Amino acid sequence: CSRWEEEKKEGGVKWMQLEHRGPYFVPLYEPLPEDVQFYYDGKPLKLSLATEEIATFYAKMLDHEYTTKEIFQNNFFHDWRKEMTSEEQEIIQDLDKCDFREIHKYFVDKNEARKALSKEEKQKLKEEADKIQEEYGYCILDGHREKIGNFKTEPPGLFRGRGEHPKMGMLKKRIMPEDVIINCSRDSKIPEPPEGHKWKEVRFDNTVTWLASWTENIQNTLKYIMLNPSSKLKGEKDWEKYEVARRLKDVVHTIRAEYRKDWESKEIKKRQRAVALYFIDKLALRAGNEKEEGETADTVGCCSLRVEHIQLHPRLDGQEHVVEFDFLGKDSIRYYNKVSVEKPVFKNLKLFMKNKDPTDDLFDQLTTAFLNKHLQHLMDGLTAKVFRTYNASITLQEQLKALTNPEDNVAGKLLSYNRANRAVAILCNHQRSIPKTFARSMQVLQEKIDAKKKQVEEAQEEVKKAEDEFNETKDAKAEANVEKKKKLLTRLEEQLARLNVQATDKEENKQIALGTSKLNYLDPRISVAWCKKFGIPIEKIYNKTQREKFAWAIAMAGEDFEF
Repeated sequence: CSRWEEEKKEGGVKWMQLEHRGPYFVPLYEPLPEDVQFYYDGKPLKLSLATEEIATFYAKMLDHEYTTKEIFQNNFFHDWRKEMTSEEQEIIQDLDKCDFREIHKYFVDKNEARKALSKEEKQKLKEEADKIQEEYGYCILDGHREKIGNFKTEPPGLFRGRGEHPKMGMLKKRIMPEDVIINCSRDSKIPEPPEGHKWKEVRFDNTVTWLASWTENIQNTLKYIMLNPSSKLKGEKDWEKYEVARRLKDVVHTIRAEYRKDWESKEIKKRQRAVALYFIDKLALRAGNEKEEGETADTVGCCSLRVEHIQLHPRLDGQEHVVEFDFLGKDSIRYYNKVSVEKPVFKNLKLFMKNKDPTDDLFDQLTTAFLNKHLQHLMDGLTAKVFRTYNASITLQEQLKALTNPEDNVAGKLLSYNRANRAVAILCNHQRSIPKTFARSMQVLQEKIDAKKKQVEEAQEEVKKAEDEFNETKDAKAEANVEKKKKLLTRLEEQLARLNVQATDKEENKQIALGTSKLNYLDPRISVAWCKKFGIPIEKIYNKTQREKFAWAIAMAGEDFEF
């Protein structure tokens, strides 16, 4: 039987056997060469090893916008001073007097040198990396050799965070074996810590799927080494996620009827829950957890929206009952949307906002826990995230049906696929900043199009010439020549059409991130079925890594699959 269909284990047990080498620790710090210097107040200053290492973290980021931000500078300087010797603390008292430029230049040059290596030298580096991957990058899980996702510890550096994170610039410390908890099976060969070190702890817990874990020092969160997405365990989990979303399809009508009824409820708490659920369902908003202030950037989700995040317009742009949303969501990505809502929702929002300050909670009676408890009661396994997965997948399926023209060539069908994927990314608000290289690569593409247009025009002339010749001579050779020239013209026209499609796609895609939804929210069986139905090679949709991750779907879905 295929490994996707082996027997399920009972009672929360995830594996019977787990053996691995433990994490690969990033190499220790290499001191700077003697001639690369740090300057304080214009004079060279030799730093102790620990202080110098942290200085290089800042130096490497000099051309980054982070180092211009005051919070970043203050956090960095505070943490750096803590690691200095007392003599260094005496001297180095002002970040503005620190000159990291020589160190910065050293790393830029080093980077350029690495890019300029010969093919053979690059191959040698690749072989070294592959050797580490072979040794540390695999584990044995229940008799299968499985790939590990992230088997290296994160290198030390300065914390960046997303958006205006209050902790940006803090020192992310080096992970030592003494910080690491190892998880494996009791009878396996227990991984050896690096020489002269010991593990924090070795556990034999087969109810969890991680291989090693440690606490990172900035957010005090746990970090884990997990299996690669292509592994059987992860594939099963992924498959289950989409099966839960498919179950929602059968009850979503009942749930919608119920929350609409609750808009008129006598309890304000129930009304708030019903309006929040409407937003989560209709707009695919995230639930939004309660957060501690000062620990993370000020971002919100549906339940944590404040009065200042929405504006109500009885009429706007020819629509009635418009809610204008403007807030920072996960990873400080701005959510901006104007939506026409149903009249009872509009009236309720007015009520929820009455006599409140801008910074007050919109849904003041509602917590994520209360909402999720209600969702669990509506359907087993239902959370706000399931709505995102369901709405994303169903949107893709409907858009593919509406947009795909069976008569189109492969390029045309792929443009339709990307447009359907874009509809989902817009629904989920998956944005990206316009790539730095966008303008240049668009220009290159435009030059290709112009050149191809010229070729088409020349080919049209050639066809006309050949036809004139045939009309005069009427001989077979001239007739064959006409056919030959027409064939060439057709081929060139197809190439031009393909380039035009590419340009359209690129332009429409510049600010939208398709990858997030493709990897996390869209049932891959929808895409696999579409490929099989229209004879599109799967590698046009999924790259190698994605094909490994979705091996289960490629094996399971036929062209008739319906989400």
